[in-house]
Amino acid sequence: MTEPIRVLIADDHEAVRSGVAAILQAGDGIEVVAEAENGLDAVAACHRLAPDVALVDLRMPGTDGVWATERITAETSTRVLVLTTYDSGDLIASALAAGAHGYLLKNTSGSDLIDAVRHVSEDRHVLDPAVAGSVIAGFTAARRTSPAPGGDASGGLADLTPRERQVLELLVAGLSNQQIGRELHIGVTTVKTHVGSLYTKSGATSRVQLAALGAAAT
Repeated sequence: MTEPIRVLIADDHEAVRSGVAAILQAGDGIEVVAEAENGLDAVAACHRLAPDVALVDLRMPGTDGVWATERITAETSTRVLVLTTYDSGDLIASALAAGAHGYLLKNTSGSDLIDAVRHVSEDRHVLDPAVAGSVIAGFTAARRTSPAPGGDASGGLADLTPRERQVLELLVAGLSNQQIGRELHIGVTTVKTHVGSLYTKSGATSRVQLAALGAAAT
C-alpha cells in the first residue's frame, strides 16, 4: 500500500488552515499531519514530523513565510509549496530564491491544489499561471541591468541544442531530473549537465524561473 503524502499547513488564519485541510484530505493519498500559525512553528514542525510537503503562506506574524521556506528547504527534506494571496513579483522572487518548489495563489481550485501537492511531493515544480508573467518580467528586468554572459533580455533560450530543448520541454512539464533521465534514456548526471547549461544560457536562478522562461519561449 502506498504511503500517503504527509502535509503541513502554515497560515496565520485558522479558517484558512481548516479549509485547506478539508480540501486536501478529500483527495486520495494525502494526510494533513500538522498545522502552524507562523514561520517559526512551521520550521519546528518540519524538523519534528518531516512532512513531505509544507504549504506555506508568505505573510504571517513574527517569522514570515520566506524565512520559513529558506529554513525548511535548507534544514529538512520537506518541500515547500507557497500558497498565498500575494502576487508581487518581489515576493515571488524571494520565495523561489528561498527554495520553494512551487507558488500558488489562494484562489486556485481545490483540484489544482491537490494536483500541485502531488507534483511537489514527486520533486516536480509548480507555478500558478497567474504569476508566471511576474516571474518572467522580474527576470527580464534583472537581466537588462545585469545580463548573463552571452545571454539576452529574452532569456537566452533561442540558442539551444536539440537535447537541451528536449530537457527544457520536460522540465517545463514539471518532471524531475530522474524522470527526465528515464524519459530520454540518459543518466541523471547527464540531465544535470544539460540543466546546468540551461541555467547558464538563460540566466535563471531557480528551476521554477527556468520553467517559466521555457514555457514563454516554447
